Amino acid sequence: MSAVPFLDLHAGYLALKPEIDAAVARVLDSGWYILGPEVVSFEASFAAYCKAGECIGVANGLDALILSLRALGIGAGDEIIVPSNTFIATWLAVSAVGAIPVPVEPSPSTYNIDPDRIKQAITLSTKAIIAVHLYGQPADLDPIIETAKEHGLAVIEDAAQAHGAAYKGTRIGAHSDAVCWSFYPGKNLGAMGDGGAVTTSRADVAERVRILRNYGSREKYVNEVQGMNSRLDPLQAAVLTVKLEHQDDWTSRRREIASNYIDGLDGVTVPFVPDWADPVWHLFVIRHAQRNRLMTRLAEEGISTMIHYPVPPHLQQAYSRSGYTAGSFPLAESFASDMLSLPIGPHMTQNQQTRVIDAVNRYAKEP
Repeated sequence: MSAVPFLDLHAGYLALKPEIDAAVARVLDSGWYILGPEVVSFEASFAAYCKAGECIGVANGLDALILSLRALGIGAGDEIIVPSNTFIATWLAVSAVGAIPVPVEPSPSTYNIDPDRIKQAITLSTKAIIAVHLYGQPADLDPIIETAKEHGLAVIEDAAQAHGAAYKGTRIGAHSDAVCWSFYPGKNLGAMGDGGAVTTSRADVAERVRILRNYGSREKYVNEVQGMNSRLDPLQAAVLTVKLEHQDDWTSRRREIASNYIDGLDGVTVPFVPDWADPVWHLFVIRHAQRNRLMTRLAEEGISTMIHYPVPPHLQQAYSRSGYTAGSFPLAESFASDMLSLPIGPHMTQNQQTRVIDAVNRYAKEP
């Protein structure tokens, strides 16, 4: 019996091979290999898709976060509220600008940062809140933004997993001061290598990010600030332009698979979706008390799964000097111990879905 991959990236290429090959050839023939018209074209298309005023293509998702923080004037000693339950890149960006990540626990039902807990974490040193749309499900933005306004804080969205997701009927991309995207190949909108972007409807933030991504320069050899080299590659921009045309269709396929999982799975905890959220299912994450055993059993059936994320940021060696210990953030630690991501992707077949559902239901009920 053939294996069920966690995500089949090659199938995504094969489905669009003529269009992608033509786009890559167009860039190679153009002779323009840094920024240029391909990047400008994708930026315009993605800004429109996100209903944002502007899009600035950068080298990767981590840089998108770092550049957004810098564009908002955040630096050494500032406190930034971050989720305790997230990929470590969210924290690393804060540390990269000299600021201090202040973790806040998630909602037990959605796994995203809990807006009510944010208020308790605000101090005189707090300068911003980073809301992560984890696994492709939007965080509850309205109360987060309202709290930020009350305290004069900036809001940044980490939307690395949420391409096309909607909050209360409006696509993610312009609700806050800056929205940060990753186009890592495994993302819902993935390039053929690294890539990222910032979308925003704040002209001042857009201008600042655009300058910072290019050595702090608007004009060659004229450097206004100490910037960095973080530019979206035109080859990747051309590929992303092709894929963006198919984004909604591929998202619909993910939603169908997620619906099948929710309806068919038994013996595990499936995701909860609030009525105001329209997720894009970058990941389909279940919970089970015997997660590791279940993962092993599924592997024996040829079904690939992953753990997102086995060690929460506060327990990583990278943050050992922060003083956090086991028990500091029990919800994040609990999720890390019992969550398992099932295969999901736009090219997953009905047979593969059925195999996953049947195997999970069979092994989840083992004593």
